[in-house]
Amino acid sequence: MRISVIGAGLMGSGIAQTCAQAGYEVVNIDVFEPAIDKAKTNIEKLFARKIEKGSMTEDEKEKILSKISYSSQMEAVKGSAIVVEAVPEKIDLKKTVFEQLDKIADADAILVSNTSGLSISEMAAATMRPHKVMGVHFFYPAPVMKLAELIRGIATDEDTYNKVREFAVSLGKTVVDAPEYPGFIVNRILVPMQNEAAFMVMEGCKPEDVDNAMKLGANHPMGPLELTDFVGVDVMLATMTGLYNGFHDSKYRPCPLLETMVKAGHLGRKSGQGFYKYNK
Repeated sequence: MRISVIGAGLMGSGIAQTCAQAGYEVVNIDVFEPAIDKAKTNIEKLFARKIEKGSMTEDEKEKILSKISYSSQMEAVKGSAIVVEAVPEKIDLKKTVFEQLDKIADADAILVSNTSGLSISEMAAATMRPHKVMGVHFFYPAPVMKLAELIRGIATDEDTYNKVREFAVSLGKTVVDAPEYPGFIVNRILVPMQNEAAFMVMEGCKPEDVDNAMKLGANHPMGPLELTDFVGVDVMLATMTGLYNGFHDSKYRPCPLLETMVKAGHLGRKSGQGFYKYNK
């Protein structure tokens, strides 16, 4: 079975790598060619480190890489049984991509969105095959994280669900069924905790005290503010804002400190400054 992944950013390239490691032929598509070049470079560096550490052989590397091809043309989706969209979390952009895919992909192809909280039904409505559209939320980094949230749109049929579930399990993922509401399961629970941690800093707590409390008191592997810096303060704020707008519930009100940090360019690890300072 051939798979297409739209988007060669960190998530898209990671999903393509995951598919190749599971034995699938996969084409990673991005209309921005520098993104493809970067994806190729990143996977080469990753595998070189694995070989250096002895966790991968040269033969294993070549076998996986031989499964991945790249293209800057959307037409490359032809012949794929499943097409995974992994473009940035902007609903208008995703709807445009789904509209394009619906016209180009094989008539029986299943269209999957890797989204962390956007409406599957809204994306499906941009196609003439809403019954063949579904969501699979992979977590970063996709080749490492074991969970995949499965999200049905209002029109997703049973055959599509079963095929997508089988596909996700074949990638080595543990799957959970998530409701089609903002945040699904993980982000709906996790992001408000990160937001509350930001409120505590705004109220005078030191970030390291908040993180140590959760790591040692709740046995979390990473503190909520460390996690916010890792994923990006802007990404976390956007997710929290999505929860707030989606539920119209004051309990999801984004912390004003997060908005100030984003305006200041303090985005976490990627900018060198978030709740903590980093060497870029």
